[in-house]
Amino acid sequence: MKEELVSIITPMYKGAAFIGETIRSVQAQTYSDWEMIIVDDCSPDGGAGIAEVKRYAEKDKRIKLIASPVNKGSSGARNIALREVRGRYITFLDSDDIWSPAFLESQLSFMREKNAAIVTASYHRINEQGEQVLQPFIVPEKVNYRDILKSNPISCLTTIYDRKVAGDRYFREELKSLRDDYAFWLEILRDKVDYAYGNPKVLASYRLVSTSVTRNRKKLIKPQFLIYYKVEKLGLLRSIYYFINWAIRLSLIHISEPTRRRGI
Repeated sequence: MKEELVSIITPMYKGAAFIGETIRSVQAQTYSDWEMIIVDDCSPDGGAGIAEVKRYAEKDKRIKLIASPVNKGSSGARNIALREVRGRYITFLDSDDIWSPAFLESQLSFMREKNAAIVTASYHRINEQGEQVLQPFIVPEKVNYRDILKSNPISCLTTIYDRKVAGDRYFREELKSLRDDYAFWLEILRDKVDYAYGNPKVLASYRLVSTSVTRNRKKLIKPQFLIYYKVEKLGLLRSIYYFINWAIRLSLIHISEPTRRRGI
């Protein structure tokens, strides 16, 4: 089957320490028809991340660097790239995460097998040193809009969607970097796609950062409720119902686990 271009979007903020490893994991893909658009979101690192990306981009024309004029958060940075993409298939890879070499090939094959417009996959969870610290996160077989209202297993790290089916989509920039990806998947599953299918293969590594779990989770409470009430406009009672389901799921995650914002 003829290869079709995959557009990989990478927002970068304070990413100098890991962006080289992230890029190399893309260059190692067994599927070669890709473009990688990296958006530097005004990283306060003295240009170290930009210099690192330029070093790779000079040798590999599939890599493109864009510098955002102002800090926009992950939602705005991703939107800058989404306006530049040329591929039929869109996927996201943060500047500190990595893919296995078979990621793109396996996910596109899985997409054809399921005749799906959105597929996600399982992933390792590693620390800042690249060591596995938790058991891999295994995705469910499939989820729909109602499923992810209760608990969202769709990560930007391992998800690919077909732009031909889903259409041109953009992140809600008013959400900045809190629940912006969640609102993005909700919109697609509500409007265009019945199911997102989960590939049980572990195809990537998600880097957990050692910040305060309690503080990070508390920051999610208000944005999560507002997704239900203001973004999805579910009404007060339904918003409370889905928020309680989400909160129960969150409370079951062991308090010692570090977290960012995926899978909850």
